[in-house]
Amino acid sequence: MADSDIPPTPPLLLPDAIHQVVRPGTALLRLETTHSRQGVLDGAWWPRTRDVEQEVPALVSVLTEHLGPITRVGLDAAAWDVIPTRLIIDDRIVHLDSFPVGDDTVLITRGNKDHFALMVVPPDTEPDAARTAMARAVHADNITQASEILVATLPPPTTEHGGAA
Repeated sequence: MADSDIPPTPPLLLPDAIHQVVRPGTALLRLETTHSRQGVLDGAWWPRTRDVEQEVPALVSVLTEHLGPITRVGLDAAAWDVIPTRLIIDDRIVHLDSFPVGDDTVLITRGNKDHFALMVVPPDTEPDAARTAMARAVHADNITQASEILVATLPPPTTEHGGAA
């Protein structure tokens, strides 16, 4: 197949194949090189657990590859197990802030003032719902808050008799 036969991928969207391989422990990022970041979210993260010391180092390591040194991570204390004040990740100190950002969001700081907001998909989310939510979060024109994306993509609860509630 010649390159001219391959349909072009829409700009600023991740190919569908990427979403199919997303598993717990994955972060999807939408990195724009424009001066204005219009979207509400810069990406999504699906941690395996709510253990900060287990999950955050891998996230920071992969983000550092794309964004440069990460200096702070903001997490909601109500959504995570114990949050230390700092972690040493790849021989660098990363400060952890605990404040009510919402259990569905993690704030990443690069340098002194450059902030990135990632939607946090709950660890126990079904794979299809997690992939759908993450795909919505990384759309360049997304203006929907993380909590709304998660509510919209989770399947409805079922009753004991197998019907929808």
